[in-house]
Parts: sequence; structure tokens; C-alpha cells
Amino acid sequence: MSSTTQIDSDLALIMEQPSWKKTKLSLERPYKDDKGERIPVLLDIAPDGVQVFEPQQDPTKLLGENLRRIFIERGVDFFERQDALRATGDLSIPQALDTKDDKVESDQQEEGVSKAHMNPEELFKMRMEIMPQLFTALGEMTHARELLSLLLASSAPTDPSPVPALPSSTLTASIVTKPSPIPSVDAFNAQLTIGGKDEALRKASSIFKVAANNLERSRLRGQRYWVDALKTRRANWGLVPAPLPFGAPTGKGADKTSKDFFVSFGLEESPAHFRRRAVGHMTTYETASHVLVFPHRQRVRLQVSLILTDSNGLLRTASNSVTSLSDASLEDSLKIAQREMVEEELFSVLIKEASTLPTASARVAERLIVIDAAQGMELKFELVDGDVVNAQESNKSDERLSATCNLIYFALQGLLLSLHASQKSQRLSSANTQHLPSVFPNKAPLLQPIIDLLQYQVFCDRIRVELDKMVSALLKAGVPSSLRFDAVGESGHQLVEHFVANETARRIGGEALLRIDVRQTLRLTFLSPSSLTAHLPQATLPIASIPQLVQLLSDEVERCLLNRLCEVGLQVCERVGATWFVDFVSGKAVGRWEGNILNFRVIFDKDFTIHSSAYRLNRASHQLSLLETYTPETSVSLVAWLQELLEKTILES
Repeated sequence: MSSTTQIDSDLALIMEQPSWKKTKLSLERPYKDDKGERIPVLLDIAPDGVQVFEPQQDPTKLLGENLRRIFIERGVDFFERQDALRATGDLSIPQALDTKDDKVESDQQEEGVSKAHMNPEELFKMRMEIMPQLFTALGEMTHARELLSLLLASSAPTDPSPVPALPSSTLTASIVTKPSPIPSVDAFNAQLTIGGKDEALRKASSIFKVAANNLERSRLRGQRYWVDALKTRRANWGLVPAPLPFGAPTGKGADKTSKDFFVSFGLEESPAHFRRRAVGHMTTYETASHVLVFPHRQRVRLQVSLILTDSNGLLRTASNSVTSLSDASLEDSLKIAQREMVEEELFSVLIKEASTLPTASARVAERLIVIDAAQGMELKFELVDGDVVNAQESNKSDERLSATCNLIYFALQGLLLSLHASQKSQRLSSANTQHLPSVFPNKAPLLQPIIDLLQYQVFCDRIRVELDKMVSALLKAGVPSSLRFDAVGESGHQLVEHFVANETARRIGGEALLRIDVRQTLRLTFLSPSSLTAHLPQATLPIASIPQLVQLLSDEVERCLLNRLCEVGLQVCERVGATWFVDFVSGKAVGRWEGNILNFRVIFDKDFTIHSSAYRLNRASHQLSLLETYTPETSVSLVAWLQELLEKTILES
């Protein structure tokens, strides 16, 4: 009773389990999906994503093809032959399975094993059949052996006869002589023999000749090796001992003497990894174009480019002129390799300094540096393939911009040498504990002077544009004026000293002198990178922006023109006893005589175009009335217009 209760509790527990625990998976491969449709067999997926499935075959058609192949490949009487073989008891044909009990099968196996062994009667019968054949073979072999012994023991006759007499008891051998060859065939054979010997002698002589040429070339190459080594040493190139070859003994007592030398062409204060790469060795084998072998040469050159964008949005691009030398000689190949190594070192230093520029932003890649040097100006340093640069023609579309790129390229080399010199001096003076640097070292000793120079160039160009506008406006108004603009006031030697000086003494200055009406001057001085100072008669005024410069130019030119108008008014109105003065508060020139008060104003628009207006004051109403306006489109100058207006006014009064 208790067992029945336990079974019932187990069944109840199974029924209470969730449905997902009752799921049973079949081990058979699924061939239908949830909807009852056949699942195709996927064979392949094409590159474009198309799936290739196994085509569905008709079972009836497949069975017919298999039966047809049986009759084609094994014959039409295949089934008859199979039945015949089974009837004869051929063991190679599978027999039908017997469904008898195990005892009958074991008896049959024992009978088959007993039939596989021979009894003494069958063995004797087989012996009687084989023995006669073996005796026959033994007699034939014995006869052949005796015949050969007889032939070898018999001697040749002394007098050969064309028809030898054979004794009846023994067997003798005959000698056959080879007939003499035909004369033509004999001559042909002799020619073949002589030709073969001649060809063999010629080949042997050519081998000796090639060996002699190789020996001579080796001698000349060895002689040229040491001649080139002496030329290299005489040209003051460094010669360093080559390291021992790979696998050379380095233990105690081993010969560690170097058997060769390297030519070192790196700079003295360059980093160690650049000096290790800046080596070459003499060639010990025949070469076509190079005298020296440079194992670490990358054949890249440094290209400096400038990209300018003007106010109209037009781009101007130029790059430095990359000089190409032929590396056919020893000296030229060393110069080219040294220049490439110096340019690679320059580029590595520029990459380090590009991220520390305080006044410019930079974008750095593996072989490219792009710096926003100034407004509308991009400075680009790029390592390009030397062979490609030599094949291309230099861009000469903008000579001034190309000259600036060349200046930057050669200035970088001078700055690199200056950096090496400062590092050497610091290293030599590091032992002196009392030596303290007076100023902090510059974080960008190569890039910062170049950026300051480019910013100063853009700054001077913007100042020159504003001054040219003012001069053009004065000339259009008939006022004689001139401009002398010196962006760099230093000489070439002083400019080089500024480049190699410290950061505080590296500033470049210039001057601009604007002369108005051949009597008054306005002097401006500027200092790199963007400092501008105006020297006025009353004071020295620093200018911080271009709008401030424009306002200063307008005020100074207006003051000069008002003074000039007063002078002209005094000359014209001298006979009427007029009084002229300049009211600087209201910015006008005032002329008074009997019954007349005239006011003249000078106005500048945004393009520095000069306009002037003349007003008459009515004493009764104290109101100004416009007499006439001057514009640059008139055919007369500002002074001539004022003279005509004053004479007309005097006549009317």
C-alpha cells in the first residue's frame, strides 16, 4: 500500500513540472519546420549573400537512373550472372543470410575449417604431379652449365679459315672481324671527332677567359675599394670600425679586430638612433650605379609648402625647390644621404614641437605636419619620395611664395645646427655646478621662429594694405603723398643672428613712413610677431588692432587735409581779410569774412574714399546750408575744388 502511494506521488510531481521541462528532442535530423514544410539543405552562400540550396530530387526518377547505371556499367546480364555465381557457391558473392539456430551455424563453420586442410592422400597426389616437372628443369639447367664450361675451355685456332672445320666430338667458336668502314663514313667520323674536340677546347678556353676576367675585375675592385676609402678620408668624412660579423668568436683570447670600416655621415650632436642609421660601407661586389651601400637609407626628402587664402577665397600654393644631385660619384652619394638623414631628423624634431606651439594649432600624421601659422595661411611639412620629387618639376607659379618656402627650409637647417650647438655647450658645462641658466629653454626652438616670421609677414601685409588704401585715396583726391615701407629693417647678417639668438632677442622690426602733401609725415614702427606703434607729434601710441589703425589714419589724414584747406582759404581770401582756423573738436575748417561764415568737413568711407562738403552759416537763423559737395569722381583735385568754390563765393558776396 505504501509503494502505491509513493508511485502516485511521483506521478503527481511529474505532472506539476513546467512545460519546458517536458520538452523532448529527437535525435533524428529535422527535415520539416514548424509549419510542416520541407527544410532545404544549404550547399553554399554566394559573395553577394545569395543562398544556394540542394535541388529537390524525385525518388522514382533517382531509382530509375541508378538501375540504368547498373545495366550500363555491369552489363545487361548482371542479375543472371549473380544468380549463376550464387548457384556454384562462389565465396566472393555474398550469400543469403540463414536464419537457423546458432548450433547449425557453428557446425557449418567447423566443416568449412576442416575442408580448408589437405589430407595425406591429397598431398601425395600433388607431389606425384610436381616431381616430374622439377626433374625436367634440373636436367635442362645441368646441360646448359656443361655447354658453357666447354665453350670457355676451348682455345681459338691459330690459322683462321673462312670455313672452319668443326670436329664431330667437340663444339668450337669462330672469330668474326669487323669489315673496314667506307672512306666517306670514315672521313665524316673524323670530322665529328675533330669538331667535338674543337668545341671542347673552345669551351675550356672560354671558361679560362671568364675566370681571368673575374680575377682582373676582382683586382680592380679591390684597388678601387682602397682608393675610394682614401678619397673619403681625404674629404673629411668619418670612418668608424665595422662590427664583427655574425657568429664571430667573442670569447676570451679571440681576435676581436675589425676587418672593415663604415663611413659615418651623421651630425655630431644628432640623437643616437640617427647616428646609427647614418652609416654606409664600401661595396665588395660589382654595382651599376652606387659607389657606397647605405643599408638604412629611406630615400625621402622634406618638402615645405605654404597655402595662402586671400580675401576673395582664392588659394595660392607653393613649395620649396628640392635640389637633386646625381649619386654616380662618391662625394655626391654621401651628400645626398647626409641631406636625407638631416631632413629626417628635422621632421622628427618638428613632430615633437608641433604639439607645444603656443600661438598656432597643428595636425600631425606619420609623414605630414600641417600648421595653421596665421590667418589664411597654412604651413605644411611632408616627407615625400625622393625619386618622385626629382622626377617632378618644381612649382614656379608664385615666385615670392616659393622663395619664402626656400627661406623656411634653409632656416630650419640653421636652427637645427644652433640647437645642436646649444646642447653641446650645455653638456660641456653640466659639470660646473655653479652654472645656472638665465632663462628657461624654449619649448619649440625650431618651429617658433618660423611661426613668428610667418605671422609677422601676414601682419605686415595687412598693414601695407591699409596704408596703400590711404595713399590711393589721397592720390585720387589730388593730394600728393608717398609711402616708404620697410618690413625688415635689419641686414642679412643681423637677421641670421636674430634666428640663432634666444627668445627675447629674436624679434624682427620694420618701419613705415607716410608723407602727406609733401609736408606732413606719419611714422609707424612694427615688431614681430604683431606689435605696432604710431609715432605722432604729440605722443607715441601703441596700436592693438586693424580698426584702431584705420581710425588713426583717418584722424591724422583728416587733420592734415583740414590744415591744408585753411592754408588755401587764407591764400584765396587774403584780399577780403578772411580768418581761417581748424576746429579739432567738431572736425571742420572754418572761414570768416564780412557777411560770410563757411564750414568745410572731410569724410572718409570704409574704402578710405575722401568726400568733402562746404556749408554756409546763416547769421539770422544760425543754420547751416549746404553749398557744394566734393567727390573723387570730379575731374579736379580737392584743393582746386576749394579754390573755385571760394572765388565763386567771394564774387557772389
